[in-house]
Amino acid sequence: MTAQEREQLIKDINVLLHQAYDSTLDEIHAYLKRIDDLDDEEDLKAIQEARIDIRINGTVSWDEIQKEIRNEINKDVA
Repeated sequence: MTAQEREQLIKDINVLLHQAYDSTLDEIHAYLKRIDDLDDEEDLKAIQEARIDIRINGTVSWDEIQKEIRNEINKDVA
C-alpha cells in the first residue's frame, strides 16, 4: 500500500467513524484493541522463540553479521 493509498483509506475510515453510532464505535475500539493485543502477543512469542533459538544454537558474532552484509552487497553489485 502506498502512502497516498494509506492516507485515503484513513480519510475514508474517518468519514465512516464520524457517521457511526456510539455503540458501533465501542465495538470498533474493542476490535482494534484486540488486534493490537494479538500483535503484542505475536511479538512476545517471536522474542521467546528467538531466545530459545539463541540458547540452543548460540548467537552470531557482529563480525559474522558484517561479513554477511558485505557478501550480500557484493552479490547485488555483481
